[in-house]
Amino acid sequence: MQISDIRREYTLKGLRRRDLETDPLRQFQKWFEEAIELRSGTSAKKAKAALGTTVSLNDVNAMTLATADKNGKPSSRIVLLKGINTRGFVFYTNYNSRKGRELSENPHAALTFFWAEQERQVCVAGKVVKAPLGDSKSYFKSRPQGSQLAAWASNQSEVVSDRAVLESRLKDLEIRFSGAEVPTPPHWGGFVLIPSRVEFWQGRPNRLHDRFRYQKRVNGGWKIERLAP
Repeated sequence: MQISDIRREYTLKGLRRRDLETDPLRQFQKWFEEAIELRSGTSAKKAKAALGTTVSLNDVNAMTLATADKNGKPSSRIVLLKGINTRGFVFYTNYNSRKGRELSENPHAALTFFWAEQERQVCVAGKVVKAPLGDSKSYFKSRPQGSQLAAWASNQSEVVSDRAVLESRLKDLEIRFSGAEVPTPPHWGGFVLIPSRVEFWQGRPNRLHDRFRYQKRVNGGWKIERLAP
Protein backbone atom coordinates (compact mmCIF):
# COMPACT_ATOMS: atom_id res chain seq x y z
CA MET A 1 0.00 0.00 0.00
CA GLN A 2 1.22 3.49 -0.87
CA ILE A 3 1.25 6.12 1.85
CA SER A 4 -0.99 8.25 -0.34
CA ASP A 5 -3.60 5.46 -0.29
CA ILE A 6 -3.95 5.48 3.50
CA ARG A 7 -7.18 7.25 4.39
CA ARG A 8 -10.27 6.95 6.53
CA GLU A 9 -13.74 8.44 6.62
CA TYR A 10 -14.94 10.30 9.71
CA THR A 11 -18.54 9.43 10.48
CA LEU A 12 -19.13 9.34 14.25
CA LYS A 13 -20.81 12.65 15.01
CA GLY A 14 -20.89 16.37 14.35
CA LEU A 15 -20.22 19.46 16.44
CA ARG A 16 -22.67 22.35 16.59
CA ARG A 17 -22.25 25.85 17.98
CA ARG A 18 -25.01 25.28 20.51
CA ASP A 19 -23.13 22.24 21.87
CA LEU A 20 -20.15 24.34 22.97
CA GLU A 21 -19.40 25.68 26.43
CA THR A 22 -18.76 29.43 26.63
CA ASP A 23 -15.29 28.79 28.10
CA PRO A 24 -12.78 26.63 26.17
CA LEU A 25 -11.30 25.10 29.34
CA ARG A 26 -14.74 23.79 30.30
CA GLN A 27 -15.26 22.51 26.76
CA PHE A 28 -11.88 20.77 26.91
CA GLN A 29 -12.73 19.23 30.26
CA LYS A 30 -15.97 17.92 28.77
CA TRP A 31 -14.18 16.26 25.85
CA PHE A 32 -11.43 14.98 28.12
CA GLU A 33 -13.96 13.30 30.39
CA GLU A 34 -15.59 11.66 27.37
CA ALA A 35 -12.19 10.42 26.19
CA ILE A 36 -11.50 8.87 29.59
CA GLU A 37 -14.93 7.25 29.69
CA LEU A 38 -14.36 5.71 26.27
CA ARG A 39 -11.04 4.17 27.32
CA SER A 40 -11.85 3.08 30.86
CA GLY A 41 -15.59 2.98 31.30
CA THR A 42 -15.33 5.21 34.38
CA SER A 43 -18.18 7.46 35.39
CA ALA A 44 -18.16 11.14 34.49
CA LYS A 45 -17.58 11.95 38.15
CA LYS A 46 -14.45 9.82 38.31
CA ALA A 47 -13.25 11.16 34.97
CA LYS A 48 -13.59 14.72 36.22
CA ALA A 49 -11.52 13.87 39.27
CA ALA A 50 -8.84 12.13 37.21
CA LEU A 51 -7.31 15.21 35.62
CA GLY A 52 -4.89 16.84 37.98
CA THR A 53 -3.77 13.48 39.33
CA THR A 54 -1.90 10.71 37.60
CA VAL A 55 -3.70 9.74 34.39
CA SER A 56 -2.52 6.69 32.45
CA LEU A 57 -5.49 5.53 30.41
CA ASN A 58 -3.94 4.69 27.05
CA ASP A 59 -2.18 8.06 27.15
CA VAL A 60 -5.45 9.96 26.94
CA ASN A 61 -3.50 12.96 28.28
CA ALA A 62 -0.76 12.76 25.64
CA MET A 63 -0.26 15.94 23.65
CA THR A 64 2.12 17.33 21.08
CA LEU A 65 4.01 20.31 22.48
CA ALA A 66 5.46 22.67 19.87
CA THR A 67 8.03 25.27 20.88
CA ALA A 68 10.46 27.56 19.07
CA ASP A 69 13.82 29.02 19.98
CA LYS A 70 14.69 32.72 20.00
CA ASN A 71 15.30 32.58 16.23
CA GLY A 72 11.90 31.04 15.55
CA LYS A 73 13.20 27.55 14.71
CA PRO A 74 10.52 25.08 15.83
CA SER A 75 10.63 21.71 17.53
CA SER A 76 7.93 19.39 18.84
CA ARG A 77 7.52 16.29 20.99
CA ILE A 78 4.87 14.32 22.86
CA VAL A 79 4.45 15.19 26.54
CA LEU A 80 1.75 14.44 29.10
CA LEU A 81 -0.84 16.87 30.37
CA LYS A 82 -0.77 16.74 34.15
CA GLY A 83 -3.47 19.21 35.10
CA ILE A 84 -5.83 22.02 34.17
CA ASN A 85 -6.40 25.01 36.39
CA THR A 86 -8.03 28.39 35.98
CA ARG A 87 -4.95 29.65 34.13
CA GLY A 88 -4.50 26.83 31.65
CA PHE A 89 -2.77 23.55 30.81
CA VAL A 90 -0.05 22.15 33.09
CA PHE A 91 2.91 19.91 32.22
CA TYR A 92 6.26 19.13 33.85
CA THR A 93 9.80 18.80 32.54
CA ASN A 94 13.49 19.40 33.08
CA TYR A 95 13.96 23.17 32.77
CA ASN A 96 17.39 22.59 31.19
CA SER A 97 15.99 20.38 28.42
CA ARG A 98 15.60 21.66 24.87
CA LYS A 99 11.95 22.53 25.41
CA GLY A 100 12.78 24.15 28.73
CA ARG A 101 15.48 26.32 27.17
CA GLU A 102 13.27 27.24 24.23
CA LEU A 103 10.41 28.23 26.51
CA SER A 104 12.84 30.41 28.46
CA GLU A 105 13.93 32.14 25.25
CA ASN A 106 10.50 32.27 23.62
CA PRO A 107 7.65 31.78 26.15
CA HIS A 108 4.98 30.86 23.63
CA ALA A 109 3.89 27.36 22.61
CA ALA A 110 1.18 25.24 21.03
CA LEU A 111 -0.45 21.97 22.10
CA THR A 112 -2.34 19.40 20.05
CA PHE A 113 -4.46 16.58 21.47
CA PHE A 114 -5.70 13.83 19.12
CA TRP A 115 -8.28 11.28 20.21
CA ALA A 116 -8.55 9.06 17.15
CA GLU A 117 -11.32 6.82 18.49
CA GLN A 118 -13.58 9.86 18.82
CA GLU A 119 -12.35 11.53 15.63
CA ARG A 120 -11.43 14.64 17.61
CA GLN A 121 -8.52 16.95 18.08
CA VAL A 122 -7.94 20.08 20.12
CA CYS A 123 -5.32 22.70 19.21
CA VAL A 124 -4.19 25.22 21.82
CA ALA A 125 -1.82 28.19 21.59
CA GLY A 126 -0.73 30.78 24.11
CA LYS A 127 1.83 32.14 26.52
CA VAL A 128 3.77 29.81 28.83
CA VAL A 129 4.86 30.58 32.40
CA LYS A 130 6.51 28.45 35.07
CA ALA A 131 4.18 26.77 37.52
CA PRO A 132 4.41 27.85 41.20
CA LEU A 133 7.25 26.09 42.99
CA GLY A 134 4.83 24.62 45.53
CA ASP A 135 2.80 22.98 42.75
CA SER A 136 5.93 21.49 41.20
CA LYS A 137 7.11 20.09 44.52
CA SER A 138 3.68 18.66 45.28
CA TYR A 139 3.48 16.90 41.92
CA PHE A 140 7.07 15.64 42.13
CA LYS A 141 6.31 14.11 45.51
CA SER A 142 3.38 12.19 43.96
CA ARG A 143 5.58 10.53 41.31
CA PRO A 144 6.91 6.96 41.65
CA GLN A 145 10.39 6.93 43.19
CA GLY A 146 11.92 5.58 39.98
CA SER A 147 10.64 8.61 38.09
CA GLN A 148 11.90 10.91 40.82
CA LEU A 149 15.38 9.43 40.65
CA ALA A 150 15.38 9.54 36.84
CA ALA A 151 14.75 13.30 37.01
CA TRP A 152 18.08 13.59 38.88
CA ALA A 153 19.92 11.01 36.74
CA SER A 154 19.09 12.44 33.31
CA ASN A 155 20.55 15.69 32.01
CA GLN A 156 17.72 15.79 29.53
CA SER A 157 18.57 16.62 25.90
CA GLU A 158 22.34 16.44 26.50
CA VAL A 159 24.56 13.97 24.65
CA VAL A 160 25.27 10.76 26.58
CA SER A 161 27.86 8.18 25.52
CA ASP A 162 25.70 5.11 26.19
CA ARG A 163 22.84 3.80 28.32
CA ALA A 164 25.23 2.39 30.90
CA VAL A 165 26.02 5.95 32.02
CA LEU A 166 22.37 6.59 32.82
CA GLU A 167 21.92 3.25 34.58
CA SER A 168 25.06 3.87 36.65
CA ARG A 169 23.79 7.29 37.72
CA LEU A 170 20.43 5.77 38.65
CA LYS A 171 22.07 3.05 40.73
CA ASP A 172 24.16 5.63 42.61
CA LEU A 173 21.02 7.67 43.31
CA GLU A 174 19.15 4.61 44.56
CA ILE A 175 21.92 4.12 47.12
CA ARG A 176 22.10 7.81 47.99
CA PHE A 177 18.37 8.16 48.64
CA SER A 178 17.74 4.69 50.05
CA GLY A 179 15.08 5.06 52.73
CA ALA A 180 14.96 8.83 52.26
CA GLU A 181 12.60 11.22 50.52
CA VAL A 182 13.81 12.31 47.09
CA PRO A 183 13.82 16.12 46.88
CA THR A 184 12.62 18.01 43.83
CA PRO A 185 15.58 18.84 41.57
CA PRO A 186 16.18 22.60 41.24
CA HIS A 187 16.20 22.19 37.45
CA TRP A 188 12.83 20.41 37.30
CA GLY A 189 9.27 21.72 37.49
CA GLY A 190 6.06 22.67 35.79
CA PHE A 191 4.90 25.00 33.05
CA VAL A 192 1.43 26.41 32.51
CA LEU A 193 0.27 27.24 28.99
CA ILE A 194 -2.22 30.11 29.28
CA PRO A 195 -4.42 29.79 26.17
CA SER A 196 -5.24 32.71 23.90
CA ARG A 197 -6.59 30.47 21.14
CA VAL A 198 -8.25 27.06 21.36
CA GLU A 199 -9.69 25.11 18.42
CA PHE A 200 -11.97 22.08 18.63
CA TRP A 201 -12.05 19.76 15.60
CA GLN A 202 -14.60 17.03 15.01
CA GLY A 203 -14.09 14.77 12.00
CA ARG A 204 -16.92 14.68 9.46
CA PRO A 205 -17.55 12.84 6.15
CA ASN A 206 -15.90 14.03 2.94
CA ARG A 207 -13.34 16.05 4.92
CA LEU A 208 -15.98 18.71 5.71
CA HIS A 209 -14.95 18.67 9.34
CA ASP A 210 -16.48 20.82 12.08
CA ARG A 211 -14.01 23.36 13.46
CA PHE A 212 -14.67 25.98 16.12
CA ARG A 213 -12.12 28.48 17.35
CA TYR A 214 -12.15 30.27 20.69
CA GLN A 215 -10.20 33.53 20.53
CA LYS A 216 -9.42 35.45 23.73
CA ARG A 217 -10.94 38.94 23.73
CA VAL A 218 -8.81 41.88 24.85
CA ASN A 219 -11.42 42.92 27.41
CA GLY A 220 -12.00 39.36 28.66
CA GLY A 221 -14.19 36.51 27.57
CA TRP A 222 -13.99 34.45 24.39
CA LYS A 223 -15.06 34.93 20.79
CA ILE A 224 -16.26 31.70 19.19
CA GLU A 225 -16.18 31.27 15.41
CA ARG A 226 -16.75 28.37 13.02
CA LEU A 227 -13.83 27.79 10.65
CA ALA A 228 -13.87 26.23 7.21
CA PRO A 229 -12.23 22.80 7.23
